[in-house]
Amino acid sequence: MLGLWLAAALAAAPPGQHAPVLLSPSDLDPALVLPPPPAAGSAQATAEFAELHAAEAARTPTEEADARLDGDTKNATIFAVVLGPRFDLDKLPATARLMALVRASEKAIVDTGKDEFRRPRPYAVEPGLKSCKRNEDPLSSYPSGHTSMAFSMGETLARLVPAQAPALLARAARYGQSRIVCGQHFRSDVSAGHLLGGLIVERLMTKAAFQAAFAEARSELIAAGIAQP
Repeated sequence: MLGLWLAAALAAAPPGQHAPVLLSPSDLDPALVLPPPPAAGSAQATAEFAELHAAEAARTPTEEADARLDGDTKNATIFAVVLGPRFDLDKLPATARLMALVRASEKAIVDTGKDEFRRPRPYAVEPGLKSCKRNEDPLSSYPSGHTSMAFSMGETLARLVPAQAPALLARAARYGQSRIVCGQHFRSDVSAGHLLGGLIVERLMTKAAFQAAFAEARSELIAAGIAQP
């Protein structure tokens, strides 16, 4: 029944909303689980700017191109480098549905956090930073949504394919580091996104609809030879 309910919910989602949001602020409020970002002018804030300047000076054209590509790729295909060519979400519909559930809930929770903290982006404070891209909302730095997405999806896939868990989480960490390389986020933004991504998965795993979708994806990945029985 849960599988049928989930399929119906996905099919009924309005245009632009690919999956239902399974978490609310009552399940996970970023303001209650994350520390506040460093205060402007504090020693930590100064050190974070120094890291961004050092990253900008040290990045090679290849590293910048890779970081830009990560920034433009906001889905689970970032993990194909770990799981191999069989990890093709166009051919794994149950896994794709699960990742859509993760993404919908993760984005809702992260957007709540961004609205609560309203931290200025690095380039909003220091316009001279050569960031890869400038977000339309300059007060959206904390927590890093890209990092939260990477770790929420990475943690979910690590549960689905435990043998690849270290490599999956290492890939999520590299994805988060791309936000530093590109000057999009401060270190504490990335750290907060990492923490929040893991908490999102823990909360999702308590939801019956998510558990049903998880089981379907697990069976599919075993059948595809990506996960072990």
